[in-house]
Amino acid sequence: MTILVTGAAGFIGFHTCKALVARGETVLGLDNVNGYYDVDLKQARLEQLLSQKNFTFVEMDISDNDALERAVSGQKIHAVLHLAAQAGVRYSIENPKVYADTNLQGFFNVLEYARNSGVANVVYASSSSIYGGNTKMPFAEDDVTDTPVSFYAATKKSNELMAHSYAHLYGISLTGLRFFTVYGEWGRPDMAYWIFSEKLRRNEPVQIFNNGDMSRDFTYIDDIVTGVIAAIDRPASALGLDVPHRVYNLGNDKPEKLMDLVGCIEKAFGQELIKEFQPMQLGDVERTWADISRARKELGFNPHTSLEEGIERFASWFKFWKMR
Repeated sequence: MTILVTGAAGFIGFHTCKALVARGETVLGLDNVNGYYDVDLKQARLEQLLSQKNFTFVEMDISDNDALERAVSGQKIHAVLHLAAQAGVRYSIENPKVYADTNLQGFFNVLEYARNSGVANVVYASSSSIYGGNTKMPFAEDDVTDTPVSFYAATKKSNELMAHSYAHLYGISLTGLRFFTVYGEWGRPDMAYWIFSEKLRRNEPVQIFNNGDMSRDFTYIDDIVTGVIAAIDRPASALGLDVPHRVYNLGNDKPEKLMDLVGCIEKAFGQELIKEFQPMQLGDVERTWADISRARKELGFNPHTSLEEGIERFASWFKFWKMR
């Protein structure tokens, strides 16, 4: 197949593109390589991908529909994996317009491309953030998600509604993936595990919010990639649904305390963090926990990497990255 991957220079996009080309797929990657975090990291990911003969790349902004049309002109795309988005809960409080442009207009452009070009299968990134202030645990796909606590989460909820309408109106197979706190090598510097590791390296204090009383369903990148590829291989249209739109939680089904993450990082680096306990931040949530029974049943999704093992792998890579 030829697969269009938006957000190819991103964390999940990079790892998924690597896995797709390794199994012989042809991948057209798109990304605007913006400066939200270290551009050198994104360029290093792209260098690895561009060394593969069945990967090509176009630098463009997904919110620019004309640029999207130029990028895919003459291409026969069999499936779309739409991962391009402006990430970050806290940044969305400061800069909501960027999220409207990329996450709303950009997704609309992808949906219109699929509709007009006849692409039958689209997989797109949603987020565990859409569960907002829900207190029922674990979070299940059928839970009501009408109370987002950040604008980022609101855009992801909107993506799911947009996808459902396009599946209903035009018969496009659409699959949304609610990612739960993905971590690992080549990850995002704005994530807690990276921030903690960087602070530890510099022997600087790290802020721990809600006085450490938080937990996350940390999910290792390799486990996430298996779920993403399974979603590409098993489109919603094959499920016999009235509307070919399906949403899945992709998490570890094993929430870990924030202080356990701290302990894993300290063990992996052999050094203790200097901790500053702070109150809860605006837009954040105390706990996440993914019910992945649907993904297990329909995608064969079975994450198995422990937090300790995953952080050890990240720490080994992180030392290499900082010494390059």
